[in-house]
Amino acid sequence: MKLWFSLALAALLLPLQAKDYDLILRHGRIADGTGNPAFFADLGVKKGRIAAIGKISGHGEKEIDVRGLVVAPGFIDVHTHAEEINEQPRGENFVRMGVTTLVLGNCGGSVLKVGEFFKKLEEVKMSPNVATLIGHGTVRGKAMGGSFMRPPTEAELEQMRSLVEQAMKEGAAGLSTGLIYLPGVFAKTEEIIELAKVASAYDGIYATHQRSEGEEIFQSIDEVIRIAREARIRAEISHIKLSGKSNWGQTDQVLARIENARREGLDITQDQYAYTASSTGISQLVPESAKDGGTKKLIERLDNAGQKAKVIAEMKDSLRRRGSESYAYAVIAFYKHDKTLNGLNIVEASQKSGHSASLDDQIEMILDIERNGGASAVFHGMSETDLQAFMRHPNTMIASDSGMRQFNEGIPHPRGYGNNARVLGRYVREEKVLRLEDAIRKMTSLPANTFQIKARGELRTGNWADIVVFDPATVTDHGTFNDPHHYATGFKYVFVNGGLVIDDDKHTGAKPGMVLRHAVN
Repeated sequence: MKLWFSLALAALLLPLQAKDYDLILRHGRIADGTGNPAFFADLGVKKGRIAAIGKISGHGEKEIDVRGLVVAPGFIDVHTHAEEINEQPRGENFVRMGVTTLVLGNCGGSVLKVGEFFKKLEEVKMSPNVATLIGHGTVRGKAMGGSFMRPPTEAELEQMRSLVEQAMKEGAAGLSTGLIYLPGVFAKTEEIIELAKVASAYDGIYATHQRSEGEEIFQSIDEVIRIAREARIRAEISHIKLSGKSNWGQTDQVLARIENARREGLDITQDQYAYTASSTGISQLVPESAKDGGTKKLIERLDNAGQKAKVIAEMKDSLRRRGSESYAYAVIAFYKHDKTLNGLNIVEASQKSGHSASLDDQIEMILDIERNGGASAVFHGMSETDLQAFMRHPNTMIASDSGMRQFNEGIPHPRGYGNNARVLGRYVREEKVLRLEDAIRKMTSLPANTFQIKARGELRTGNWADIVVFDPATVTDHGTFNDPHHYATGFKYVFVNGGLVIDDDKHTGAKPGMVLRHAVN
């Protein structure tokens, strides 16, 4: 009787006993992020962290059979412009392609008060994890006002140093520059070195949209190398590419330049998106000197016949040097002043606006756009052969260069919806440019190690449970340049810090993301 009672009591209490794990993923193909061959195992999660990998005999509060699927670390996108994450905290365009960590503040543009921004995010809560760089352009603008076409005064430089230091103390991951944008375009190398030294003192990284990705790319790379050497800082070349047909075919020389610097002992890496078109403001087609002082000064120059003629001549010369006969390669992504032009290239937009297809009228179209607040654009100007060559390099990581996407707004670059999925679908499964394990490393441990994002980027016990589970046979990007607003598919589950964010290609509404403050080693 006592034995029966004891057995009955034990059976009654069994469901009340704590499970060994909060979650177990059973029978998955584990690609751990290191680049090593994938293997088959279970993975257990407890209290937001990976607790076990192998044959797990214990039980989980939730158990999922992921047989036939790849289990990988959550993807880390080190080059985003997702400052609007506080307004779109679900980060849906990112997490639905497996991205669990975003690095903001690229190309010299960032929030200025990093500490305040992080606190706001912690109040709002978000689906992905968030880190940020401090933007050189942001601090230069704060210190120098609207006058940029000059070196800073010593007082202005000291203010810039102080702003960078404050951001680093508040958890910024490093310093970024955008050296084709105002106001960074007018900064001398020595100025950047001084600010990079501040970031280096806090073990930060220097990430740069370098001065040229076309005809002067080697001089630009030499500048990156000099900054890394003299500031004693790790450096990251953002969205590496060769723009303009006249510059194609030089990938071996570009990579050799970087490798030579690495042999010298410098830590220089690069990131890339998986498309042969870039995207930025259409203002980049206008000479830098015409834009000093902002839109008001630009309009004043355009209203002066002599100065306008000089601007037009410079634009024609630049077009010739890139090997193009027209601006048909530039497609308007979002033009608030006239949304009917969204999705049209400059030639088409000129004709739709009542002008001709002549080069002079194309330039007038561009200048009209600038007069009316500017527009974002997609620029088709890269070689698929070059793209694949850069992608194969072991130190190239995958990053989208995208911001938050407002679904169905404008005709933006599709990379914001499909970059990671495109790599896995097109360049792994179809083109076989990369092994699956190598592609995953480029999205996980390589960016984590480069940007010193701790306890993420690899599937190993003790790390945070940022996990992506996808079907390698079906993972696909669906957005195109003409029709970009389509989420990637094939991501069965995405977990952030152990929280389920994507369930069968659908957002659960969960917001388990963390602010990732950089800490000095």
